[in-house]
Amino acid sequence: MAGWGILLVVVLLVAAAALSAASGIGGVQRVMNLQRAFPVNQRVELEALKARDRARHARMLQSFAGGIADFPVFGTSDPFKTGLYYTKVKLGTPPREFNVQIDTGSDILWVTCSSCNDCPNTSGLGIELAVFDAASSSTAFPVSCSDTLCASIVQTANAECSTQSNQCSYSFQYEDGSGTSGFYMSDMIYFDTILGTSLIANSSAPIVFGCSTSQSGDLITSDKAIDGIFGFGQQGLSVISQLSSHGIAPRVFSHCLKGEGKGGGILVLGEILDASIVYSPLVPSQPHYNLYLQSIAVNGQLLPIDSAVFATSGNQGTVVDSGTTLAYLVEEAYDPFVAAISAAVSQSVRPFISKGSQCYLVTTSIAEIFPPIALNFAGGASMDLRPADYLVNMGFGDGTAIWCIGFVKVQNQGTTILGDLVLKDKIFIYDLVHQRIGWADYDCSLAVNVSLTSGKDEFVNAGQLHARSSSSCVLFKLIPKSNISLLLHILVVISFLFL
Repeated sequence: MAGWGILLVVVLLVAAAALSAASGIGGVQRVMNLQRAFPVNQRVELEALKARDRARHARMLQSFAGGIADFPVFGTSDPFKTGLYYTKVKLGTPPREFNVQIDTGSDILWVTCSSCNDCPNTSGLGIELAVFDAASSSTAFPVSCSDTLCASIVQTANAECSTQSNQCSYSFQYEDGSGTSGFYMSDMIYFDTILGTSLIANSSAPIVFGCSTSQSGDLITSDKAIDGIFGFGQQGLSVISQLSSHGIAPRVFSHCLKGEGKGGGILVLGEILDASIVYSPLVPSQPHYNLYLQSIAVNGQLLPIDSAVFATSGNQGTVVDSGTTLAYLVEEAYDPFVAAISAAVSQSVRPFISKGSQCYLVTTSIAEIFPPIALNFAGGASMDLRPADYLVNMGFGDGTAIWCIGFVKVQNQGTTILGDLVLKDKIFIYDLVHQRIGWADYDCSLAVNVSLTSGKDEFVNAGQLHARSSSSCVLFKLIPKSNISLLLHILVVISFLFL
């Protein structure tokens, strides 16, 4: 027992010496001269003090080691239930929680502003709607037209300046015809961060987001109303870009959207690791996540489709978009796609057309009779689709299940869009550093491994973090300095217990 005590004392002394070397304690005493940031007799405007503090906070955040930011996931891909996936974000001081749709097809995080008059007050999703009130947050301030940030936004995003209100404003439309407008705000965002083995921190950072004062289209329908949209695009104003510029999160995020039951899933700012993940390069210089779709195979047979119909050009291309419920396929590919599926099941189902969609009366499990489909991308990466990944259950007719093709025909050389119908039950990694997207089939109710520096951290699900590292030294390196003194006290107590 005494030997253990001596060993712990040695460890304690080594740790104390390291701490002293880092802080200057126990060596030559140093005198630091402090100077006032502003002259004592000069009146300083409050805005100048705020600007100085914001600059300091940004510098502090840039030195932060970073970690894996975790967000909970709710909703499903079922168009007759939620028809979307959403998460919760906390904004303002004190923080207030907002339910926002996860959207890889747009860049801006925005929430409904308290000054919005035509926004919905209730939601059929079973959530209580919230509004952002800048007056209730001690850290909120609007981005003014004179702010250099606004000038950079105007050059790179949908923004404009109103000389009457001096507010940096925005206005943009989504592909489904809905839209929102408002002005940009700066405030704090709060989230859970995994820093190492069993080390979870409540993190925060200043970000710029939209405060919506007007909405239109599906955004104002109460059946699926939500507090806002969480854009995960590649542009500088997306949260992933803002946090990575502060050094708080890597330029990679991942999701795993559960398709069965009540849905839900996993969303992290980090890279999920799995041996079966395949990667395909992103089309460069695009506002969306465009991939090089090359061919489609049904039951192992390539369809007679010219790959040029999937190429990115103008309004054409193949886009991965978590904000879309179904999937959309250009006309030149849609017709042979549906024809091949119908031919494969012609002896087992009764086909019919309903509202322009190809549907089938099915008396058995779709997994037993419908063929597997493969979407083949550049880099030799294939995305395998089960029948549940391209069919939608439309109910029953005469006691028989009705299943319809969940891909919608896009006419006039449009864009092929892979929405939640296809994305569910798969890990998806958006690697902005290496400009690629990876995926793998996965049960999104299970735990996943997430890359953290040289280790792998495992957590059970969004909002239920239980980290486990493959390298014990990773934990020690990531312990904040404020915790080192506590560690030293613990070592002292343990050493005396063993003496």
